[in-house]
Amino acid sequence: MALDIALLHAVVAVAKAGGFREAARMTGSNPSRLSDAVRRAEEQLGVRLFNRTTRTVALTEAGRVLMSRLLPAMNEVDAALDALNTFRDTPGGTLRLNVPVSAARIVLPAIVPGFLKRYPDIQLEVVAESNVQDVFRDSCDAGIRYDNHLEQDMVALPIGPRTQRFALAASPAYLAQFGTPQHPRDLVQHRCLHGRYATGVIAEWEFTCGEETVRLQPKGPLICSIGAAMDLTVEAAIAGCGVVYLFEDWIRPALSDGSLQPILPDWWQSFSGLWLYYNDLRLIPAPLQAFLDYVRELNSGAEAKKSR
Repeated sequence: MALDIALLHAVVAVAKAGGFREAARMTGSNPSRLSDAVRRAEEQLGVRLFNRTTRTVALTEAGRVLMSRLLPAMNEVDAALDALNTFRDTPGGTLRLNVPVSAARIVLPAIVPGFLKRYPDIQLEVVAESNVQDVFRDSCDAGIRYDNHLEQDMVALPIGPRTQRFALAASPAYLAQFGTPQHPRDLVQHRCLHGRYATGVIAEWEFTCGEETVRLQPKGPLICSIGAAMDLTVEAAIAGCGVVYLFEDWIRPALSDGSLQPILPDWWQSFSGLWLYYNDLRLIPAPLQAFLDYVRELNSGAEAKKSR
């Protein structure tokens, strides 16, 4: 029974994603095109592969049997095509990274441009999100996380600065009007611009100086979803609306030009940097191997500078 391999790819994409819309997002296609491809595959095979409702798309028994045999075969096809990269002057293909928004904001800009210039045939797709998800949920090849979010059985490679800090800051106008906090507990009297996780939990502010640690629930006129929306808290702080507590590297431009003034820098918490992680039990595709080698090269250069 002959079947166009493009139709098989559509079936696999929908099965993996659990729906047409999600499969379209993951493959760069559109739901109607995938739905038509699956319909044509079912017509040619003479069996229904998916049960569809207005809310769900689920494999039928026939679909599950097909997937159990088809997925390993499709993986072998992908591996065979990727093996051709060894005969190219530079590797090509797609590399998908799952990263927190903070990594896309403050770490990847120092890495990605150089990588893309060196490997012009690689298409890099960055999935940036505030929720910590399984790196392979969106068919990503690797992920970037802080060490407390590393998954088991993953190989971790340091990426970016090895130490980061949270910084507390406000505009000169705000401090002139409301005064400068002299201790973290003074913040309960201030207008805090803060964030909420996707779980609904308000992000706690934590400060450490010597042996003393202070934790508090910030309160103020602006709450933003943790992630890219935190840029709004920075802009609001610059405009004099309140106090912001965020990654130091995130607000460094505003600190450098004086738009924001540091507050209680002796209390700023330090934490370990990010890690690039991947599963080395899987075949490492050529684009990912190129990215790993590039990051290792940058790490070696950073270590060499430290030793001078």
